[in-house]
Amino acid sequence: MSDAGAISIACGLMIGLGAIGACMGIGVMGGRYLEGAVRQPELMEPLQVKMFLLAGLIDANFLIGVGVAMMLMFANPLRA
Repeated sequence: MSDAGAISIACGLMIGLGAIGACMGIGVMGGRYLEGAVRQPELMEPLQVKMFLLAGLIDANFLIGVGVAMMLMFANPLRA
């Protein structure tokens, strides 16, 4: 396999696995938020603020992975 093929596969895995991880993380977090809101409705607003903050951080982590994958794909620093 050539270097370009290996880099393409690696970039696809980075983006795909990052998307799966981000979706699972946000799904679990949303479910836990709903459980907490049902148990203690008076804490719903503070929990909602924290949930949206964490959702942004999870999504930012995925987008950083996409950026690194695009850098490896188009401006490859490993190419000699």
